[in-house]
Amino acid sequence: MDTKEKILQAALRLFAKDGYEGVSVRKIAEKLGITKGALYKHYKNKQDIFDSIVNRMEEIDAKRTKEFNSLIENLNSQEQLTKQQIINGIKQFSIANFKYWTEDEFAANFRKILTLEQYRNPQMAKLLNKYLTNGVIKNAQVIMARIFVGTKYEHKDTNILALNYFGPIYLLMGLYDQSEDKASIERAVVTHIDYFMESFG
Repeated sequence: MDTKEKILQAALRLFAKDGYEGVSVRKIAEKLGITKGALYKHYKNKQDIFDSIVNRMEEIDAKRTKEFNSLIENLNSQEQLTKQQIINGIKQFSIANFKYWTEDEFAANFRKILTLEQYRNPQMAKLLNKYLTNGVIKNAQVIMARIFVGTKYEHKDTNILALNYFGPIYLLMGLYDQSEDKASIERAVVTHIDYFMESFG
C-alpha cells in the first residue's frame, strides 16, 4: 500500500470514529507517523482527502448498482421462476448488501462518517440519503414491485412496503456496530426478511 492510500485509509478510520469535523490534517499525519508537509504532497487538504473517499465510494457504488440492475433484469427475464425462487434471489442480495455495509471496512466506515455528520454537514446528509436511505428505498421499491406482481398486493403502496422491508435492516446495521454478538444480528436480518416475505405469502 503506497503512502497516498495509507493516508486515505487512516483518514477514513479517524473520520468514522471522531467525525469529519473532529479530525485535523495534523491528527491524520500523526496517526501515520508522518509530517503534515509529507501529507500535503498527496492531498491538498482534509476536504481533498474526503473527496477522494467519496470518489472511491462512487466507483464501488456504480459496480454494485450494475449488479442490482442485473439481478432485477434476470428475475424479470425468467418467466418460469417461481415466487420462492424470486424471493430467494432477493433475500441473498439483501443479506449480501447488509454484510457489505457492516463488514467491509471501507463501506462500514463510510456509513459511520455519514451517520455522525448528517445533522451538521449538508454534504454528508445528501450522501447518506443517496447511499443508505432514499437510494436504498428506491431499490427496495423495485424489489417490492417484482415480488408482488400478479398477487393481491400488486397495487399496494410500494414506498410503504419498501420502508417496512428496509427500515429494520437499516436499524440492525446500527445494532450490529454496537453488538458483541454480531452473528445474532445477522440472524435477525435473515429472520426479518423471512417474516416479511411470509406475511405476503
